[in-house]
Parts: sequence; structure tokens; C-alpha cells
Amino acid sequence: MVTILNNEQYDFFPDAGKSYSTGWKIIWVYFVELLVVSIVYMILSGPVSLVQWKIDSFEWFLVPLVMFGIAYGVFVAGPIGYGVKWVFLKAVRGERIEIRDVFAVFQRNYWNAVIANIVVGVIVGMGIVMLVVPGIIFACRLAFVPYLVVDEEMDVMDALRVSWDMTRGYGWQIFLMGFLAFFIVIAGLIALFVGVFISAMWISAAFATMYHSVALKNGIPEVKFGGQ
Repeated sequence: MVTILNNEQYDFFPDAGKSYSTGWKIIWVYFVELLVVSIVYMILSGPVSLVQWKIDSFEWFLVPLVMFGIAYGVFVAGPIGYGVKWVFLKAVRGERIEIRDVFAVFQRNYWNAVIANIVVGVIVGMGIVMLVVPGIIFACRLAFVPYLVVDEEMDVMDALRVSWDMTRGYGWQIFLMGFLAFFIVIAGLIALFVGVFISAMWISAAFATMYHSVALKNGIPEVKFGGQ
């Protein structure tokens, strides 16, 4: 897989519509690579989906299976999900993609990826409990955490702070992207198997494009120590 994209041809601007427009073009340049990555991720996420199904028909003897699924989701599927986001970011930047990039997180900041995934999930979950709106705000403002953890190899607290800073002023654009993603997924489901993968690839490419656009426009804030 040696496709290299001259991403200078695109006008990277931190806007929901432009991010989806650019993301759509990028997935067709890297279609084979991103499709394979998406299929690999779906297969590797299988055990988590199985456990969720078992929980719906829970019996006491399924406890070991449920515990395995939780551990698998936390220590394997979650970090791989961060790795997949990094793959899409590489595509947006016009870099070479290899299947092994999906697993790069295991060499690039693995434990921070594990902890960050948990922390963001807890923060957003608590926000949802708090009348939903805070959860949506937290989800939008922390949307860049995966890219910062894997690409910039930041620790959890730094990634949370930097994502919060980077998304300031772009919260509504990120919210709009999530809103549009709902309808894209529905369209993908209507189109059945192939449509599901294309919709997932498009959404992932769009969010990676938004992160890249913000980073290009405003830079990535420096990590500050000691409150300086």
C-alpha cells in the first residue's frame, strides 16, 4: 500500500461541511487501505459486540465471558480504535498507510491510550447523566484526545487539556459533524454491507480532517507545566 496523497490540493478549513467534503475525497484516494483497516477493526471489535449481546440475555454462568469482554474492550479494542483514528489522520495528511499502523498504539503511548479512553468515556457518561447537554459538550470538546494521545504521544491529562483548548470556538462545528454522522450512518445502513463501511470511513476521515484543519490553522497548544 503505497498511495501518497498531495494534500496541499485541499483547502483545510475547520468547518463541518468542508471536513466532510474533504473527507469524502480522501476516502476514495485511500479506499482500499481504509476499507481493509475498517474491516480489520470490525473483526477485532467482534468480542465486544458479542459480550453486549450476552448481557441482554444474561445468566450467571456468563460472568467470565462478560468479564473477558470488558477487559478486551478496555485493553485491546479501545486502544485499537485509537490506532484506527491515527490511520485516518495519516490519510488526511497524505502519508503512507500500512495495516500494522492499526496496532501502532501498542508501541505508541499504549497505557495513556487505555486510560484516556476510559477517562473520556466516564466524563462523557457523567455528562449524559447530567441532563444530556453537558455530555454532548464534553464529547465535542474532548473529540481530539485520541489524535493527541497517539500522534503527539501526550499523556492523559495533557491530551484532555489540549483537546479542550483546540476545540474552543469549534464546539458547534464538531457537534454538527456528530449530528450529520447520524444521518450518514442511517444512509449506510439502508445501503447495507458496503454502505455501512463507506459511511464509517467517511465519518472517520471527516473528524480526522477537522482535527488536522484546526491544527494547521491554530497549531497544537504547548503543554504547560506547573500552571505556567
